[in-house]
Amino acid sequence: MPQRHKIAPLERCPPRFLDLAGRLADAAGIVSRRYFRTRIKVIEKGNSSPVTIADREAEARMREMIAREYPDHGIMGEEHGLDRIDAEHVWVLDPIDGTKSFICGVPLFGTLIALVRRGVPILGIIDQPVIGERWVGAAGRVTTYLGKKATTRPCRTLADATLFATSPYMFGTLTPAFESLRTSVKLTRYGTDCYGYGQVVAGNADIVVEGGLKPHDYLAQVPIFEGAGGVLTDWEGQALGLYSGGRICGSGDPKLHKQVLRKLQG
Repeated sequence: MPQRHKIAPLERCPPRFLDLAGRLADAAGIVSRRYFRTRIKVIEKGNSSPVTIADREAEARMREMIAREYPDHGIMGEEHGLDRIDAEHVWVLDPIDGTKSFICGVPLFGTLIALVRRGVPILGIIDQPVIGERWVGAAGRVTTYLGKKATTRPCRTLADATLFATSPYMFGTLTPAFESLRTSVKLTRYGTDCYGYGQVVAGNADIVVEGGLKPHDYLAQVPIFEGAGGVLTDWEGQALGLYSGGRICGSGDPKLHKQVLRKLQG
């Protein structure tokens, strides 16, 4: 059975952190909108994934804001590395999740912002700055989408489910396990990155399964899923934290999640 984070009442996410997270998303959105659908240079990183000045500038802006308001907090960012990673509170930033969509002019990318306390994600934002969509989740609070309560939809069987994955090529040796799930669902869509997680939380899809992710790719989604009635774990059903592996499985319906895990575990 999936293990879910148990957040004690005293660990309810403070409003001051939510306020900062919202301002971080606003600041990153200003940067990404300025560069979106412009002819900017695409740089290949060491792992052959693309990055742009928009990614780097947006993250730098968010890091400046965090350092100014909470100099004792740590930061883990996709583009600018680690800072005070052993701090009690660590901000985990992905300025543009879905850079390939961004450079192709497709508005399915988003900014991911998470706050982790002692390794457990207590706050998360998915922000799509071009369309103007935002999901906010935090410990002890209901998730909101466009400022209103978000609720995942019921889906009792795999045969009725819609599945999202960023790519069918991201699973490596685990491709047979993913194929077992893919052939059991009603509909599969690719290329969604963080936007797919948002659509599950908004009640428009049912499952997200991915592999090879880093903490900045998935930590923001944990409190967002949990505050909307969904479940987000690794493929073994274990709770996700700062040091989890990169195989991620999310379901809008907790009962459906058990079926998904059985498929992935063979």
